[in-house]
Amino acid sequence: MKVAVVMGSISDRELGDRVLSTLRRFGVDVEMRVLSAHRTPYATLNFAEEAEEKGIEVIIAIAGKAAHLAGIIAGVTILPVIGLPAQSSTLDGLDSLLSVVQMPKGVPVATVGINGAENAGLLAVQILATKYPELRAEFKEYKLELSDEVSKMNNMLR
Repeated sequence: MKVAVVMGSISDRELGDRVLSTLRRFGVDVEMRVLSAHRTPYATLNFAEEAEEKGIEVIIAIAGKAAHLAGIIAGVTILPVIGLPAQSSTLDGLDSLLSVVQMPKGVPVATVGINGAENAGLLAVQILATKYPELRAEFKEYKLELSDEVSKMNNMLR
């Protein structure tokens, strides 16, 4: 089980680390890279074209502002791509969100919320869980833990 976490800039590292923490909780191998759709387009395309043969099964692309990283990767790979829009200083991340989510027909990118690092990691785990029974069982346990936490909060109201 291997997920690539690709960041458009080192300034996205905090989000990348949060994704990494989530994936490691489930024992998923992670490869982290900094690649830019605009500043290193050929390296980005090369990475996307070779990802499958390197054993990568899901790609999480983190980017802000124009946020074309997920789209350029999704354009050249058959692997699932999850876009993680990073909050930007200009439009508070709305520009990033719209750049990631508005993909043309035929080039899907699953998109989580602005700065939704944990959900990006969890979505990658869910995708992998369709193939790996042990991961599916572990994810079911995680969901039960979430349910228990809410039950505990509800009991605090009594």
